[in-house]
Amino acid sequence: MADNVDRREFLRTTALTGLGLSVGAAALSSCASVGIQGVGLPGQFQATPLETVRIGMVGIGMQGRGHLRNFLGIPGTEIRAVCDLLPDRAERAIQAVVDAGQPAPVQYSGGPEEYLRLCEREDLDLVFNATPWEFHAPVCVAAMRNGKHVATEIPMAIYIDECWQLVELSEKTGRHCVMMENCCYDRVELMILNMVRKELFGELLHAECGYLHDLRGYKLGELYHPADWRLKHTIRRNADLYPMHGLGPVAQWLNVNRGNQFDFLVSMSCSSRGLAEYAEEQFGPGSPQATQRYAQGDVVNTLIRTKAGQSILVTHDTNLPRPYSRRILLQGTQGLVRKYPEQRIHIEGRSPGHRWEELEEYREAFEHPLWTEMQELARGAGHGGMDYIEDYRLIQCLREGKPQDMDVYDGAAWSAVIELSERSISARSQSVDCPDFTRGGWRTAPPLGVVSVAG
Repeated sequence: MADNVDRREFLRTTALTGLGLSVGAAALSSCASVGIQGVGLPGQFQATPLETVRIGMVGIGMQGRGHLRNFLGIPGTEIRAVCDLLPDRAERAIQAVVDAGQPAPVQYSGGPEEYLRLCEREDLDLVFNATPWEFHAPVCVAAMRNGKHVATEIPMAIYIDECWQLVELSEKTGRHCVMMENCCYDRVELMILNMVRKELFGELLHAECGYLHDLRGYKLGELYHPADWRLKHTIRRNADLYPMHGLGPVAQWLNVNRGNQFDFLVSMSCSSRGLAEYAEEQFGPGSPQATQRYAQGDVVNTLIRTKAGQSILVTHDTNLPRPYSRRILLQGTQGLVRKYPEQRIHIEGRSPGHRWEELEEYREAFEHPLWTEMQELARGAGHGGMDYIEDYRLIQCLREGKPQDMDVYDGAAWSAVIELSERSISARSQSVDCPDFTRGGWRTAPPLGVVSVAG
């Protein structure tokens, strides 16, 4: 029933996703000649190898700048075009490219639809999208409609109909649509993936994760801007607005879309108090910020059941004072591991009875090869180095013609939790079925392996 609802929603035409859809059929028909394999099969879609990946960057803000620096240090990449609403950001990006020894890329800036012009260029292989949330799906649509692969910051989309649109367009065009979930490349999360593949925890039964990050300074504090997309969505939507950081690694451990799938979920939020109180301190009790109604509850908990019978607790908590956490925990029949607030592990028959061990003691035996091979290259890059490894893998797979570690089905499944949680909360925490974006393909798709630089 839920899948039918989602399919009807996909047919809706929204103002944003309608931008730039008048591209002729030539761009789509040309995809038949690029050697596409595995289209429609999760984890198996691969395209013709690219000796050099020619990139157009859309959005050169905080995250965009970091990715730009990474690409300039990855062999086999060229930055051909940059786009940002703010000309000074685009100009700084151009200077960074020139300083790295590449020709100056073409600049697109000054208007909200300039990304359409960039996507129409014929000398691009990949469009990299680091725009505000509401532009993620539209930029991805424009890129694929013009025959480009596309990688986007998270979430891939903010509504389920957009998720369906991106899945079907990726299948139709044979172009990768990758959601760049950097936490899947965190050192600890990859180490846990290696442990899972070596069956250290036995049968996996339960996981906990989330995004627990005091963002009051971004929404209403020293970094406040009234147009900030985080604040706009907090005002409008009572949902888990950002499940991907924790959920992405967990989904890979549990083989979601590759032999397993999200089945249904329930969500519940508490009252909204944190931002109003914070706004009173920052702007005064009678200020518009303090009297504004914030739809999102301060803590949103979502419980997901998988087809394999596992439970996943996902928490969103960004409006209250707290230390940062992604509340990583994975539990199986033979033991469990956690990451916050300390990194601890307990394995039956190996750990002292009823006691935790330091996870660091397991590193030599279970370090993921990507970190063994790339630790020095990633040093100094964003978020402890995982951003560089994420970008390296994106380019490596494009250059070698291999499937991406995260494909369009992963991006859709993880992003859909936003609207699914919203539906559940609005229905007094009733269960909501999760859509099958693979349309049955998950049953035979192989799990993600422990990949390395060497393949």
